[in-house]
Amino acid sequence: MHDVTTTDPAPAKGAAPEPPAITAAERRRRRAARIRAVVMWSFIALYLFPVYWMISTSLKPMSDVATVPPVLVPTDLYLGAFESVLSNSAFLQSMRTSAIVATGTMVLGLFLAVPAAYGLARWRGRGAEVSSLSFIMAQLLPTIVIATPLFVLFASVGLTNSHLGLIIANTTIVLPFAVIILRPFFAGLPAELEDAARLDGCNPLQTLIRVAIPLARGGIVTIASLSFILTWGDLVFGLTLVTDPALRPITATLTEFVTEYTTYWNLLMAGAAVASAPILLTFLLLQRYIVGGLMDGALK
Repeated sequence: MHDVTTTDPAPAKGAAPEPPAITAAERRRRRAARIRAVVMWSFIALYLFPVYWMISTSLKPMSDVATVPPVLVPTDLYLGAFESVLSNSAFLQSMRTSAIVATGTMVLGLFLAVPAAYGLARWRGRGAEVSSLSFIMAQLLPTIVIATPLFVLFASVGLTNSHLGLIIANTTIVLPFAVIILRPFFAGLPAELEDAARLDGCNPLQTLIRVAIPLARGGIVTIASLSFILTWGDLVFGLTLVTDPALRPITATLTEFVTEYTTYWNLLMAGAAVASAPILLTFLLLQRYIVGGLMDGALK
């Protein structure tokens, strides 16, 4: 009997080499990665489904909105809801009001938050921690709790039914948030640069404007973007401080599509889609600053 020795056959000349065998650890790693990907995409799909449903409903006629079972994908795109919304002068006026109020709140919020955050970042003492804690507590207050006393105050000084009243009211919400986020940016700046600026003759205000603000511009852009987005989405102040329909922000105007007897879902969804466009555009243009700024603010 001849001994038979089994060896792996040599690859034929010119043939591609066989891939290395996958180990059990590698298979477990790949399986875990696939599970993580499935979970991640499931959460993303779940989170984005309301957005899809908003767009889908806005492209249906009212006769198809409440069908059972619901139509998930409209076959015939109906643009009448968008035409009705975009030809509504009250809706367009509300978009203009929201743009004025959101921009004004962003400017006023930055004007107050930047020096406040810079001062808290450079202030050494127990008072700084107490002040920071007060901003955090102010951020935790529900908007409706602030809206009622503001309505009484604004009514006595004539600020209801005005853009200025809405700007001031929204600033009370944006300001604590802006100070909390901006303070770590200023605290992380090298103090040597500010000391050098003072040796060159800069006073504290000049040091803030010429040194600190340019170095913290990433955080300032983040706060400006989030202030605009938060104010654009406000509904509580728009309903409590404004009774004149011509001065209502867009979020309050959308509630008019919900009547006592019916809800015009396709008009409501079309209006919501149009109203969401500035927010989505702002986020897409500045997402690098928004995400990076929030991450830096959380880590510093």
